[in-house]
Amino acid sequence: MLFIRDDVYKEYANMMLNIVILSMILCISLSFWIISITASTYYGTLRPISPWRWLFSVIIPIVIISRGLKKKSLDNSGALGGLLVGFILTVANYSFFSALLMFFFTSSKLTKWRAEIKKKYDSEYKEGGQRNWLQVFCNGGVPAELALLYMVENGPGEMPVDFSKEYTASWMCLSLLGALACSAGDTWASEIAPVLSTSSPRLITTWEKVPVGTNGGVTFVGLLASLLGGLCVGIAYFVTQLIFVNDLEIAAPQWPIIMYGAIAGLLGSIIDSYLGAIMQYSGFDESTGTIVNHPTRNAKLISGKPILDNNAVNLFSSILIAILLPGAAWSVWPRT
Repeated sequence: MLFIRDDVYKEYANMMLNIVILSMILCISLSFWIISITASTYYGTLRPISPWRWLFSVIIPIVIISRGLKKKSLDNSGALGGLLVGFILTVANYSFFSALLMFFFTSSKLTKWRAEIKKKYDSEYKEGGQRNWLQVFCNGGVPAELALLYMVENGPGEMPVDFSKEYTASWMCLSLLGALACSAGDTWASEIAPVLSTSSPRLITTWEKVPVGTNGGVTFVGLLASLLGGLCVGIAYFVTQLIFVNDLEIAAPQWPIIMYGAIAGLLGSIIDSYLGAIMQYSGFDESTGTIVNHPTRNAKLISGKPILDNNAVNLFSSILIAILLPGAAWSVWPRT
């Protein structure tokens, strides 16, 4: 009887915590709206956030995050971080939102796919692949910051990627897309390659064969999966551009967005693997038969040093892609 009462108290505490978090999100999102209207009135050049955009940016992330909690794709802290990131990206640009949604949806599905196989080699595998606030920040922090800068520079709304007319906005859009495609590419490679690859992964720095799950290990299947992951994020962004952007007929062609996403996914996965091979510890724990990411008494070193963890590697990879890749795209992007 006492255990039942404790469970009821825990459920009640979780419910009250979720109510408090939801209230905080509503207050924060409402403050965005007020600040936007005030700034547009004072400066006269920025577009304010419309009531419908604000409402969409609040309701849709709540619905998606609630489903993520129900499916155990997120824990409570991850849900809070996801709501903040989701609101910022959605209110800034619907194309940002669709790219984020594609990354979140596909990553959650792939993490749960063939879970029984992944448990055998991953000592840190979580049931349902629950992501906490730190994982959400490392994958969504860079896009959220870029979305805020985008709103400061241009106001909320959708714009074509056109370096000849909107240089700064195009740079920010491609940086954000590159960061999300990088995260998607790494996740797709990590979740698909160990299951489908028929050959042992090779360490990207030495090309020696390593056990499945080793940080920095790559396979052809993994590289292909990373390209497809970035491609899907690019397609989501491109389709949203076709739906919501006006005057596309006088703007630069938008189809390169799809190829840009694919390249960002592939290069992001390669950078992530290289950083993982040299700055992440990988060891084989002989007592459990799994790969561990920190030194233990029974672990035999495979590669790397215990400098960064997986979250930090993901963060640095997305930062590098967000900084470097738009410059390369600018040099070859079609001009009007």
